Amino acid sequence: VEIDLLEGRRRTVSLPVTALVEDYFGIQGMMHFDALARLMREAPAVNSVSVSLDANERDRFYDAIKSMPTVSGVALQRVSLANFRDALAVLVTTMANIYIGLAAVIAFGVVYNSARISLSERARELASLRVLGFTRGEVLRILLLELAVLTLLAQPPGWAIGYGLAWTLQTKMAGELMRTRLVVEHSTYVLASAMVIAAALFSALVVRRRINQLDLVTVLKTRD
Repeated sequence: VEIDLLEGRRRTVSLPVTALVEDYFGIQGMMHFDALARLMREAPAVNSVSVSLDANERDRFYDAIKSMPTVSGVALQRVSLANFRDALAVLVTTMANIYIGLAAVIAFGVVYNSARISLSERARELASLRVLGFTRGEVLRILLLELAVLTLLAQPPGWAIGYGLAWTLQTKMAGELMRTRLVVEHSTYVLASAMVIAAALFSALVVRRRINQLDLVTVLKTRD
């Protein structure tokens, strides 16, 4: 790759790439300490150091740092990571709750409308079955069986479409500043299916009430 040096003697150099690493924050290049000093034609310099710290020796470490005037600051990875997760958790939780609420409303609306349309189209047939001696439970079972089959068959395509949508968002939102991994756990699919099934059950209760209130005489008098 060609690199433009913006410090010291500014020039363009070509360097070989020996390995690639997956990095999610910014775009960084790593180079051996001595090779970088030779490339910059400068004496070796250090602007940051990563160290492993024993919790029992933390006080002694702080005392040693205070005696070094050249050290401008210290950042603990554990504390920084905890603060980052706390700040991110608030945003992610809020957005997730909004999306879950919208998804629940949409799922209920789709399932309920499907059940209402099926009931409206088959009201005369269902009323005829009641006249022939079928009980309300048997008539309801006929209508809800179709709803249950459609709901279960829609789960795998819904999982695939949801994963594809998540992959598209992850790809489009990736930038030079920050990138994220696409991680979809099995519990996500379980939660999505549980929401749809719950919406279907609630819709079944509403449809059951409408079937119980079905006026057989009025329905049978209605012309096709």
